[in-house]
This record gives sequence, C-alpha cells and structure tokens, in this order.
Amino acid sequence: MHSPLTRRRFLGSVGLLASTLPVFGAQERRPPNVVMMIGDDMHWGDFGFMGHKAIRTPRLDRLAQQGAVFPNGYVPTSLCRASLATLLTGLYPHQHRICCNDPPKGVDRTAMHPFIRNAPTIPRLLRPAKYASLQTGKFWEGDFANAGFTHGETTNADRHIARKAPQIGRATMQPIYNFIDNHLRTPFFVWYAPMMPHLPHNPPERFLKRYRVAGRDLNVAKYMAMCEWFDETCGQLLDHLDRRKLTDNTLVVFCIDNGWITPTVKEDRKSPFGADRGKRTPYDGGIRTPFILRWPGHTRAGRYNDLALTIDFAPTILHAANVKVPQAMQGVNLLEPAAGRGPLKRDAVFGEIYVHTSTNLKMLQLDVTHRWVRSGEWKLIVHLREKKQVELFNLANDPHERANLAQKQPARVRDLRRLIDRWVAGR
Repeated sequence: MHSPLTRRRFLGSVGLLASTLPVFGAQERRPPNVVMMIGDDMHWGDFGFMGHKAIRTPRLDRLAQQGAVFPNGYVPTSLCRASLATLLTGLYPHQHRICCNDPPKGVDRTAMHPFIRNAPTIPRLLRPAKYASLQTGKFWEGDFANAGFTHGETTNADRHIARKAPQIGRATMQPIYNFIDNHLRTPFFVWYAPMMPHLPHNPPERFLKRYRVAGRDLNVAKYMAMCEWFDETCGQLLDHLDRRKLTDNTLVVFCIDNGWITPTVKEDRKSPFGADRGKRTPYDGGIRTPFILRWPGHTRAGRYNDLALTIDFAPTILHAANVKVPQAMQGVNLLEPAAGRGPLKRDAVFGEIYVHTSTNLKMLQLDVTHRWVRSGEWKLIVHLREKKQVELFNLANDPHERANLAQKQPARVRDLRRLIDRWVAGR
C-alpha cells in the first residue's frame, strides 16, 4: 500500500532529485579549460588584426574576430623573465621580486627560484579546483613544479627553456596535444610560451620567401616570417581544441611578453635586444601588447579600448574558474568588459623598467631605470638614470612617441607624476 504523496514529501523528493542532477549539464557546469598563448619579442602592431599591411597572421586574426580584443594592453616591464612572472602571478615585478633576467654576477640562478615558489601562481591556485596544468616553452624559474605546474618541460638545470626536449612551437606541438588528450575529463591550464618570434630568426623558407622582397632589409624579412610561423603554431593549438570539441568550454587568452623593433642588418651589430625604443625600454614598442580573450558564451566579439595590464590575466582566469583571488593581486577581471558589462573602472596603468642583470636581489629599487604611466591618451615616462627627466606623449596623435610635449604641458606632467608617486608610495 502506497503512502499518500503529501506536498511536503513531494517538494522533498523534488529537492533530492534536483541535488543529484546538473543544473546546466555536465559540460557547462565544469570549470573552463584555460589556454594561455604568449608571443615573445613581437611589436604590438605586427598583426593583421592590429592593422599591419604586410605581416600575415590569419589564425590570430580569426581568434580576434571571435573574441574580445584589448588593443591598449600593456606589460608593466619590458624584460621577458619579469614579464612572464607577472603573467603567472598577477603581481607587479616589485611584488613577486623577479625583476631581472639574471641574478647578480657570481650568484647562482637558483637563488631566484624561491621567489616563484612563494608566489600565488595561476597553476598553484587552480590545483585545489582539480586543474591539471602544463608548462611548455619559455619559463625562467627552473623546474616547472616551482610554479605549481603539475606537468611540464623545464628542470632546475635549465636557464629559460628545456634543453633536452624538442623546442615547442618550432619543432613540435605534440606535448601539448598529448597533455590535452590525457585530460579530456578534467579541467586544464596550458602555458604555451614558445620563443617565437624571438631570436634566432630562422623561419622556414616557405614563410621567408613571402617576405624576401626587393628593398626590404633581410633582418626585417626574417622577423616578419617568424611572426607568421608563430601565428601558424597558435592555429595548430586552436585546431586541436576544435578536434577534441573543447573550444566551447575553453578560455583562450593571448598576449606578448614584451615588444620588439627589428634592427636592420647594419644595426644588428650594436645590440642583441633589438632596435631603439623596443624591448627593455619604457616606450610602447617595448611595453604595449594587444590582448585577446575568447570564451564562447562569456565574451562578446569586439574591441574594448580599456587600458589593460598583464596583472589582469591571473584574476580573470581565477574568476572564470570560480577560485578566490588573492588580495595581493591588484589586477581586474577582464571578463567584465569582455562580456559587455561596461568599461573598467581604471584611470591609469603603471610600470617600471629594470636592468637586465640584477645588482642586489634584496634591494630591487637599485635596478629601476624608468617608471611610466598611461592615463587616457597621455603617457609619461620618468627617466631615473639619464639626464632627461621626463617625456610626455599624446598617443592618440603620436603613437610612435616622437614628439615630447613635457615642456609645453607642465601641468599635465605634474598630474601624471603625482599618479606615479602615489603608485610607488602605496606599496
């Protein structure tokens, strides 16, 4: 004999049933996979979607058409190790303390490894949420586990790239394919940071022949071909997500670790760090990078002119994964504007430039050479080691920063200088 189905028992049974069923379906409820693609030594304008007329980047152009593009993205410092550490941690270099590429002369490079071990890295913070994570390509911090990755290539014997593995991007993409295929049922985080288009500029002939034209410097042609080669590898990674039907539940983010201006063959003899106003400088040629975010159903295709900084990527990824953002992270969630919920509440972005080789790991400020701020269309650069004190540029009218307006706009210089001073004092 069946007992009568009272309203209370009915609601209770419905509640029990609801608790055992996924609200949106298993695929939608699972946290998103995250793929971070990072270019290395590439100018902010050297993409089709940023208006370059000669360099072909069809795969990144397509990603830009599908995702949210932030053309006014910046790295706080234009040196690769410090910049990559900021991407991993969501912290400014003065916070994570990885400010220079190498420790002081005579100090073993492993002396800097504790900095990343003690930092709130993306893979470390994602682990409690059951994420697997893979490090490939550029990573200066020794063994991949030092940053909390569950899988990876580098060891403590490596300086910045795995010496005993085929170079990711240039030689193979298979380690990434294998990792993804082994984690189809769990959320994952992929760090794809090939040394591309970074030196050596040795593109395959199938790319170089497109850019080797009369009147173009050979160094420039090789660099342009490297950009297209890098673009192809990004497309290969995105294609694998498509093949495994993972695209709809994967947040893809893209940026460059620092800029680059290619020296001509004649200029090449002067510096291994590119031409003036590029890498290792506070000019936009060194610190500006477009950002792309694509997460179907969560980002709206379009251009967002908000000022963005690479400290924003970590909190953005953590928000997507529903993981608490550490208080030390000062970045913002880029998914808010990318979803069409209005512009960022941010008036300015800041950064510092450091020397290549540290002089003192305990006194980081000894190695600062410049500070910079951008607010709206205005940018101020403060030189700390050179006779010229400040440079002021209107980037809307002068995107290549050739006309210093500091003498003509002293009030604006004072206002921007106060912003920098306030940023430094607030540490």
